[in-house]
Amino acid sequence: MGLLAGGIMIAFAAVAAGLGNAMLFSKYIEGITRQPEAQGKLLGQSFIALGIVEALPIISVAFGIMVLLGVF
Repeated sequence: MGLLAGGIMIAFAAVAAGLGNAMLFSKYIEGITRQPEAQGKLLGQSFIALGIVEALPIISVAFGIMVLLGVF
């Protein structure tokens, strides 16, 4: 059961990270098309948001690996 749980955690983390990044950068491009002069400000904010979006899947992958190795 631990192998299945670890695999599901890692798989959902990858899917969630992909969807989060896609939504983030689609809104970034949408913002640039609406206001091209705000590109620099939006780029900085999108990289900060990227770090926040990636934090949870990285933690989930770490826990998934620990479950796969039998630590939990």
